Amino acid sequence: MRALSPIISAIMTSIGAITGSISGSGTRCAARIAGLAISALLLQAGAAPPPTTVDVHIEGMRSQKGLIRACLTHDTRFFPHCEKDPTAHKLTIPTPQGALLHFTEVVPGDYAITLIHDENGNAKLDTMLGIPREGVGFSNNPRLIAGPPSFAAVHFAVNGTPVQTTIRLKYFL
Repeated sequence: MRALSPIISAIMTSIGAITGSISGSGTRCAARIAGLAISALLLQAGAAPPPTTVDVHIEGMRSQKGLIRACLTHDTRFFPHCEKDPTAHKLTIPTPQGALLHFTEVVPGDYAITLIHDENGNAKLDTMLGIPREGVGFSNNPRLIAGPPSFAAVHFAVNGTPVQTTIRLKYFL
């Protein structure tokens, strides 16, 4: 009940202001306007958390060559290859500056991060017989055995407060 007290107080103040400022319009009009004000305040009280930031500290880079390519997605259909996800947050930064990534305007939801250390800067993950030749990393730092992890293994929640995480790059060749 305490959490509702400020809301109820705001509603009562709004009703008083509305009814006090309407003169000559009649009580029906005042009641309708007050009802709209109450609805707006209740919707605002239950509004979704605002967008926030996700900061990623990167560990384990084996060289300062190339680029760090990062993709933050909430769509399981595009994981781990989220470069085609139209709603994904994508960052590409030079490796010397690549110790920290900063995603902005991230709306609440479940997300997964894919990182690639594109050492030769050719905008793709180079492989040999299906094994990555460049560094890869995922949120939650899952154990990589045969292929990429599932979304369920790497997802994390964004709930309106800033998120900080660390991803360790892994090199296989």
